Amino acid sequence: AACLALLLTGCSGGTGTTPLYTQIGGAVRATIAARKAGRAPRAEVTRAQLDTLTDPFLEVTVERRDILAYLFISTIRRDDSPGEIVQWRSDDDATITMRNGVLIATRGIGGDMISSVVPVAEGVTGPAHGGERRHDIRTGNLQIAQLVLACDLTDLGPETIVIVERAHRTRHLAERCAAEGGGVVENDYWVDSARGIVWQSRQWAGPHIGYLRTRRLTE
Repeated sequence: AACLALLLTGCSGGTGTTPLYTQIGGAVRATIAARKAGRAPRAEVTRAQLDTLTDPFLEVTVERRDILAYLFISTIRRDDSPGEIVQWRSDDDATITMRNGVLIATRGIGGDMISSVVPVAEGVTGPAHGGERRHDIRTGNLQIAQLVLACDLTDLGPETIVIVERAHRTRHLAERCAAEGGGVVENDYWVDSARGIVWQSRQWAGPHIGYLRTRRLTE
């Protein structure tokens, strides 16, 4: 719980992140305090603020708790599997990791997704096809449980979305995944294949965390 609180409220800055936190961190912290006191809705960042930034930033909302964080890129790497791995980090070192824009791991939130095998392909942004997914999830007793999902991928066609006053032309991909023991998970991706960016997504991060909503604020 403590780690989760730090992830969601930690906007005080870190290496390479001072411009974002200087301009919007104070407003975010004030809004969180006001919400806790039951006085005010969440404030929104503006495009004028974001246009002053030169680095990529990601807004992440833990849907179950309706609270958010702003993350910066910590590392970019590759391994023996297809796709580029990007780790996004908060000021207090909580992270989410994506392969071609598909969530594969979290750290520092509690009940974390330790690792995942997801259906991606080289040069394809977002999930490339349906098929099996495997997630290793940290359980409450500090053991790891594997969840296997069978997924179908549907292309819902072109869709223009607006993120902080800026429109993006995307294709909306919907993923419906069934668990072996019952239950269904639904993930959504708004993909810009030309830029290689998932501008927006709603992805399941395991039974403890629930769904994460992401918005790419800057390129």
